[in-house]
Parts: sequence; structure tokens; C-alpha cells
Amino acid sequence: MAGSQKTPKSNAASNGKNPFTGRKQQTILSFFKQPASSPVSSSAPQVDSDSAEPPLPKATPLNKRTAIPHDTPAPSSDPIDVPTSPIARKEETKTPKAERAPVTFSSTPATASRKRRNASGISYADSSDEENEAPVRPSRAKRRKSAIIEESEDEFMAESPPPEDDDMDDFIVDDDEDDDAPKKPSRSKSKAKATPKTPSRTESYAFKPSDTNTPRTPTARKPPATPATAKKTPTSTKPSKSEERYQWLVDVKDADRNPPGHPDYDPRTLYIPAYAWAKFSPFEKQYWEIKSKFYDTVVFFKKGKFYELYEDDATIGAQEFDLKMTDRVNMRMVGVPESSLEMWASQFIAKGYKIARVDQKESALAKEMREKAPGGKKEDKVIRRELACVLTAGTLVEEQMLQDDMSTYCIAIKEDVVENVTSFGVCFVDTATGSFSMCQFEDDADLTKFETLIAQIRPKELIVEKGILSVKATRILKNNTSVTTIWNKIKPEKEFWDARRIKLEMMNRNYFNAGDNEDTTLWPQALQEGMELELAMSAFGALVWYLQSLKIDKDLISLGNFEIYDPIRKATSLVLDGKTLINLEIFNNAFDGTAQGTLFALLNRCITPFGKRMLRQWVCHPLADADRINARLDTVEALNADTSFRDAFSGQLQRLPDLERLISRVHAGTSRAVDFCRVLEGFEQIKDAMNQLRQHGEGEGLIGKLLDSLPDLEKLLKPWYTAFDRLKAKDDGVMVPEPGVEEDFDASQQKIEELIAELSEMIRSYQKDLNCKDICFRDNGKEIYTIEVPMRATKNVPKTWNQMSATKAVKRYYSPEVKQAVRQLQEAQETHSQIVKEVAGRFFARFDKDYKDWLAVVKIVAQLDCLISLAKASAALGSPSCRPVFVDSERGVLDFQELRHPCMAPTVGEFIPNDVHLGGEAPNISLLTGANAAGKSTVLRMTCVAVIMAQIGMYVPAASATLTPCDRIMSRLGANDNIFAAQSTFFVELAETKKILAESTPRSLVILDELGRGTSSYDGVAVAQAVLHHVATHIGCLGFFATHYHSLATEFRDHPEVKPMRMAIRVDKGERRITFLYRLESGVAEGSFGMHCAAMCGIDSSIIEKAEEAAKMFEHTSRLKERLEGKAKKEVGLGWLSDFSWIMKGEDADDGGIDVLRRAIESL
Repeated sequence: MAGSQKTPKSNAASNGKNPFTGRKQQTILSFFKQPASSPVSSSAPQVDSDSAEPPLPKATPLNKRTAIPHDTPAPSSDPIDVPTSPIARKEETKTPKAERAPVTFSSTPATASRKRRNASGISYADSSDEENEAPVRPSRAKRRKSAIIEESEDEFMAESPPPEDDDMDDFIVDDDEDDDAPKKPSRSKSKAKATPKTPSRTESYAFKPSDTNTPRTPTARKPPATPATAKKTPTSTKPSKSEERYQWLVDVKDADRNPPGHPDYDPRTLYIPAYAWAKFSPFEKQYWEIKSKFYDTVVFFKKGKFYELYEDDATIGAQEFDLKMTDRVNMRMVGVPESSLEMWASQFIAKGYKIARVDQKESALAKEMREKAPGGKKEDKVIRRELACVLTAGTLVEEQMLQDDMSTYCIAIKEDVVENVTSFGVCFVDTATGSFSMCQFEDDADLTKFETLIAQIRPKELIVEKGILSVKATRILKNNTSVTTIWNKIKPEKEFWDARRIKLEMMNRNYFNAGDNEDTTLWPQALQEGMELELAMSAFGALVWYLQSLKIDKDLISLGNFEIYDPIRKATSLVLDGKTLINLEIFNNAFDGTAQGTLFALLNRCITPFGKRMLRQWVCHPLADADRINARLDTVEALNADTSFRDAFSGQLQRLPDLERLISRVHAGTSRAVDFCRVLEGFEQIKDAMNQLRQHGEGEGLIGKLLDSLPDLEKLLKPWYTAFDRLKAKDDGVMVPEPGVEEDFDASQQKIEELIAELSEMIRSYQKDLNCKDICFRDNGKEIYTIEVPMRATKNVPKTWNQMSATKAVKRYYSPEVKQAVRQLQEAQETHSQIVKEVAGRFFARFDKDYKDWLAVVKIVAQLDCLISLAKASAALGSPSCRPVFVDSERGVLDFQELRHPCMAPTVGEFIPNDVHLGGEAPNISLLTGANAAGKSTVLRMTCVAVIMAQIGMYVPAASATLTPCDRIMSRLGANDNIFAAQSTFFVELAETKKILAESTPRSLVILDELGRGTSSYDGVAVAQAVLHHVATHIGCLGFFATHYHSLATEFRDHPEVKPMRMAIRVDKGERRITFLYRLESGVAEGSFGMHCAAMCGIDSSIIEKAEEAAKMFEHTSRLKERLEGKAKKEVGLGWLSDFSWIMKGEDADDGGIDVLRRAIESL
């Protein structure tokens, strides 16, 4: 290469060309002598001593060589170091001479083949940013040269990876297909196949956030110590240019320069030093300005027809999803096609990542038009891009990306403690529908209301104050949310706004288009009421700040869909606290956390997505008013008596889209044309269905009232029948208004048609002038309306025409007139595309004026869907099933005949029903004893589930059901500890029991299962006895008390409100086998038969025998045995003695307790 080298005699031979054809020819030697490429580095080219030959000092004729080193690859146990990044060789051509080591290679056939491979590089240039286009396509040699030398500030140059079977492995990135830059020809398939495949670079860029010592850019290997390189390559420990440039990615700090691990470290931001900004190209600056503010977010950066991920984001894409990684100068990159963005974003979000989408705000032509406009300013050679939105698991808005039909919540929590009383302000939003809910409440020491709220909504994303949330609240959040829940810990006051700050922000932003920003009377009624709740408004402020950072605040808040949420609703509903929802497996089972086998899965037979979401709220809050319950039961009974209504409803609305979510997208102005058509057709479908349903009967019932309250859909839909061409909107994705509807659209469309007609006239004149009727217009990539002339007519082509391309049969030209007309057409089309977007926005705004009416229709259809779902679920219960009868009685009543567990009955072949009698003429509490696994817990659960079903307003799986409405169901089931909160099993038992004692009323249903088993027998018996006495004597609620402490039966045998019950079994003492009959009967169990269960589990008989001896000895040496056998008949219960002592001391006593004590004394 240097002038000091000798020039070989034959240029063809030295260049590896066939002397007859002049083409480069690959030799066998060049096939085996593949060059080793090094990773991206600005240092001198390096050679791997293990996998590549050392550089040859001079060109030597082949016939005079004595030996050729490494003619064949030597076998080795080490992995072969194959070239991994073709960009490394191209980077060498860009490196200034001062930075390169003067290594010289000879022009052997091997190096000739290397040159040929280097020449086949593909440019990743941002083609839409190119300017100064030549009218004639450059030759192959010029294009190859320009692909290496030309540098735009918005481009990266790289050689493409070898072709693979996967279409995603490599691609050419163009900013916009409408760009009129000359299209570069693709390489021939034969040459592409000659290049060997290279493995993925994923392993060499293993992303380890905790390893801050790992450099972001790998360094090249040192060349072997040969005389040829030892003199010319200086030894230096100075870091390479790329290492120096990206050192701030190795030693990561936040925007305030706090390192990871610092108490104030903010993982959302990244510090980039000033010297790095100075070295950035305009494109890099554009990227890092966004990424530095969203460092914990995977940024999808729009470039042409692809979305690209760089640096750490690229590594995530490669490691998590095996996306092909390549290099863009000093940046790692993976890319996905624009058309599949939603699919890829959904997968990233499912893995727990946040997604930021950066879109191009203009095409190359629009950029040029903007710069040429009056007052236009020529900016850097970079397309304008902006952050479009940030997507997270809890804030998804696009229907295609949502995992299911249920609501997905993002919740902000404000906790405050005043005088040892914990208060919460909470605001949560379902971003898919734009529904906001706010609440503020004081809580007890165990945070019962807070736990209930979290169990009801199961949020996907949390917003809390950094360092403020208490340990108890944190524990509840972790126990009631999934492991993929996103936690956002934001700075107090600065980001977690207080009530005063959010009020000012709402006024300044003018979300509700009030004429006077300070006029709050135009705000939604719920938000006006919420202004008085300081903690709730602070939580709303944090949520608004977060939504602003995601760029979706305006779209959601301006809907005005606000409500004040009460997690308990004591006055109107049956209270199901968080523990009860979990213990009874209402929404999630205890086995794998899914909905299979749960009560909600049994009841959910809705056919509309918004109906399913409403039904979940019905299950969370069953009714407590008998009149409202009976109104629902009347409707369910009528629907099952005449199935024509429910069949017509299901037939008409079976495939109704999720209108509640879609109309929120219309309000935001982000709906697609095809989705807007689905919205209109969905409401037309509802209109037709309601007209048909009215024929099946109206009346005074719930269905009649709902149909009467339906808005006039005919009036709402009339303007939309002829507003635009729906067929074209579905096929082309463009809403074309009917003529005369939008004047600017009509004028723009007419201009385009005139230009097309002008071009048609031009081609006819060219056919006549050149005397050739085969002349026509042809589109060739981005070059549109080129004049295609057959070869026989090219002699007459005017010299003013510029040739654009050619084939063997034709040549393509641009005449000055056609080129000018095409330019005008392109500008007109660009302007028209903007008008199309504006017209779509006008349609959306016009539709959104009636948002409240559209939402009211959706809510009414959802209620009808829920009622029909309850009717279907009631009919599917099988036999026996009945309508529950609610009675108004001072004393609570719960009476079921032949009750079955509704969720177990379908899966168990012959489920054995049982009778349940609590309250009324029977005692309020059943003291339930029985052997292990005899079915005690099943009886407890099915009783509670039957009450919930009855108060939702549907049939129950029993022969008969009579009850008074319950105000609360409280449960203490199972054995659980909380290690992280330093709470033992017994501690958790007592904490749950304390809630029951504090919150239950005579109208409550309480179930206590095996209280006291987490401690010693004496302590456990004492606690169980005291709790049972208090519940039965002083609270007077209905319920079950299941226990293995059989002495309690003797203790409470004379209690008027406690009845001993047991699960029937048959015992084979010889074989130590038990037959479970699963029958609930009066009496006390003979024992727990733990040894028999041990034998059935396969424990060695010798161990069991010793255990039996020890158990008998313990029983006879304790007073428990005496009480169990009834020897102490004359003893009065300790509970009675305590109550009598309390009264004698003159302390206040409740009337119920005194009455029970009187009845107990009478029984004695």
C-alpha cells in the first residue's frame, strides 16, 4: 500500500482478478485465510494470533513462496474466534491516520478477497436526512465509495451482518420511504452467500448493571509480537476513543451525580458529562437528551421504518428476546420493524420493563418544506423526533397491548400519622378507560381498610413517597400484589405534590377547558368534593405528576371521569375485607394464584369486556339492602323463566368491542380510523339490540328501568351515517369525508387530482413527440412517475432529460417538466396527509362532545350484561338450587338446607351436601370439631360463599335458603406467618382475631378455624376459650368456631349460644384407618385422630405407637382430660365467672351479654 512497496508485474494477478474476465476471483487460499475482525475500537487494527494469519510484510509471487502459514485450520479445543462485527473494518477507514498503527498488508489473493468483502458493506445511513441528490444514479464503484466516505450527522455506517434465515437478522434503515433519495441497489445473492455466517454478539455484551467495572465497549486484542508489527505499533495503556467517550456509562451516576447505592440515587436519570455532549453528533445528542431522563426505561427510537434500541437497551433486547445485535459506530443496537412495535412492546412490558416510544414528527420532505418556508430555519441534519409516550404495566392505554378485559390500575398512596392514628389518601386510575377514583380514610393499627382496598383492585403499578411509607403498609402491598408490580418511589413535595400544589397545577393546565382557570365549578363533581380531602388530593397530585411524565395526563384527566371510592361501603354493601377475599378465594385461588376454581370465575359469564369489569365490582361489594337484593333476584328469576331476552341479548352483542376503552382513545385523539369505525358500528349494534329487546317486554323491573334510561342512540348516531367513507377507512386507514363536509380536505384533494391529470397529459404528449405509445410512467422505489422509454425510442430523448435508471429493455428519465410536477405532487400529498390528520381530529372532537351519553350507554349495557350473567350462573348451579329468602328479624338467621360448595360441586363427582342452622331458634355459634381432613374448612367456606352469592342477587346451591342480610363477613383461616415483619404464626392468628373482635356486629358472619394452634396447648386453649366466650356472649354474631381443642365442648356445653357440631367419620382402630363421611351432625368428635392420619400418610408404625403412648400420658396428667370426660360437672365456666365479677364491680355491661348470662344461669 505504501509507496515503498514493489508493484507486482501483473495487476490482475495481484488484485486477485481473472485476467480474462477482469473480475475478482476468490481462491482456495483466501477461503481458508479469513481475516479476524475485532470489536469496535478506534485503536489500531488488531489480529488474533489464534484464528488469523500474521500480516505478510511484502507481496510475494505465489510460485516463489516456500511456505504458506496456516493453509488449513489447525484443530484446537479452544473456540474459534470468528469475526463478530463487520463494523470494525469500516471503522478503520474512518479513523484518522494519526490514530492508526501503520500496519501494512500485501495484495495477496487472501487480502483481495478481504477487500471484496469490505466493499460489500451496507449503509445504515438515515436516508431521509440526505440532501443534494444527483439526478442520475451513480455507478456501482461510486456508490460503494460514497457508502464509506459520506457521513451525515444523523447516520451511522456499518456493514450488515451476513444474511440468515430470520428476516429480523439484518435490515436497511431508512427514515421515510417517501424520501426521493436514489435507492441503493442490493447486493447480489451469490456474493451474499459467499460471506460466512457470523454468530450473534450477545454474549460479548453481557449486561450486568451491578458490575460497574465492566467497560461498555469491548477492547480489541493485541496483535502477535512479530517484527513487522513490533516496530510500527506503539505500546500504550491510554484508553481507546470509545472507552473514553462512554466512561460515564461504566461509572453510572444519576443527574445529581449520586452513584447507585446512595440514599438519594435516582435510577430514572443518567449523568452525562459536558465533554461527552461536545463529542455527540446531532443524532446522538437527540437520543441521549431523551435517554438521560429515562435511564430506567427501554427507549424505542424511531428511525425510518424501524424502532431501534441502543446500548443497555439493546443488550436487554438481545438477552431477553434474542434480537440480533449489531453496532452503530460506538453504540450497540437492535431493531424491530415499525409494524410489530406493539407486539414487542407488550413482551417487554410483560417482563416488567417500562417502554418509551420516540417518534419522528416529520418526513424528510416535510423537513425540507419546513426549512424552505418563509421564516424557516435550516437546522441540523436530523429529523425532528419527540417522546410520544411511556408505557408501563399499570398505564397501558392501547387495546392491542392490554393482556385481558379486566381493569389495570396504577395507584398513588399518601400515608400520614397524626396522634398515633394512621390515615391514607389514595388515588388510582384505570388508564385504559380514563376512570379515576379517590378516597381518604383513617385506619386501625392493622391497616384493615388499606389492605381491603389493595385486595379489591390488585394494582399493577404503585406510586409512593420515597422513604415515607411505613413498614406495615409496605408489607401489605408486597403481600397483595404480584412480583411484577412496578414500584415508583418519587421525591416528596418535588414530585409527590401536596394538595395546594396540585390545585394550582390543575388551574394552570386548564384540563377541563374552563373559561376562567380559577373557576372550579366546571370540574367534575367528585373532584370538587375531593378538594376537601387533603391526603387524597396529594395522592392525586402524585398521580398527575407521574401521568405528565408519561405524556398521557391531558388525555385521561380531561375526560372528567372521577368518583369518590369507598373500599368498605358499610352503609350499602356487605363488607368483604382483604383477608376474607383471600381466605375464601373469591378472585384468586390459593394453589397457583389464578382465577380457576374461584367464585368470580363461576359467576363471570358476561359477554362484554366492560360487563366483566362491572361484575367484579359487584362481587367486591355485595348488597346489604334486602329490597335491592330482591329486585335483582326478581330480574334473575324472570330472565330464567323466559330465556328469549337473554338469548337475544347474547346473540346481538356477542362480539361487541370494548367500547369503554375505545371511546377514551377517541377522546385522546389517538384512535385509529378502523377502531373509530368499530366504535360507531358497536353503538349501532347496541341500538338495534335494544330495539329488539324492547319487544321482549319492558316493565317496572330493573331491565325496564335500564332500557328507559338509555340515551337516544338514533339521534346520537344520525350525523355519523354519512360523515365519511367507512369502507375506505377500514381498508386504507384514512377517514375521507363526504364532499362538502370538510372544505380544506376537498380543496387539497382537488389539487392532487389536477396534478395527476397534468402528468397524464404530459405522458400523452411524450408518446406523440417520440412516436412511441409504449412510453409510460413507472414508479421505481421512491422515484415516482419516472418516464419509462423503450430502448428503440431512446435516440429521440431530449438532452434536457435526466436518466434515473435503466434495464436491458428500457431507460427511465425525468424531464424538467415532470420533475417539477412530481415535486409539486409530493408537496401536495404531504400537505394533504396533514389535513387528513386534522380532519380525523375534528371527527374525534365532534364525537367526544357526547362523551357522557356514550359512556352512559356503555354503563347500562354493562349492567344488563351483569344481570344476565347472574341468571346464567344461577341456571348452571344444577340441582338443588333455590332463590334465597331474606327475612327482617331482630335476631340474625342463617338457614340452608342441603347446601353445596358451588365451586367444588362441578369438579367433585358426588359432593355431599350439609344443612347449616345458625341463629333464629338455634344458637348463633356452631362449635365444630372433627378429625383432620374431615371437611371442617369446606363447611366454613361454603357457608360464607353462599351468603355472598345470595347478597349479590342470585340463586344459591341449596334446597332452601333463609337468611337476614349480613353486614360483614370476617374470617380467620389457615396458618401463616410473616417472617419479614418478624411476626410468628401465633402473632398473625391473634392479629386477625383482634380485627374480628373489634369490627364484627350481631349482623356479621364470623368463621374462626383452629385458633390457638400456633402456641402451647395451655395457651392455645386459654385464648380459644376466651375468644369463643366473647364472640358468643358479647358480640352475638353468627358463625363457626372450628377447633381440635375438644375440652371447649365441655366448657361451653351449657352456653345457650354455642351448639357442638362435628364431622362424621368411621374409624378402623385396628388398621388405623378413617373413612370420612363429610356429614355435619350434632355432637362432639371423639378426637382428632392425628395418629390415624399419620398412618395414612405412611409414617412408620413404631413412631406412631410411641406417639400414642405419649398422648395418653399427657391427657391423663392434665385437667384437660378431666374436662373432656366431664368429671368437673359442678364447675362454672371461667367466662361466666369473669362476666359476673365484671357486673358486680359496677362496670358497664352490654344488654346482650347480660341476657346471655341470665339464660346460662337458668340452664344451670
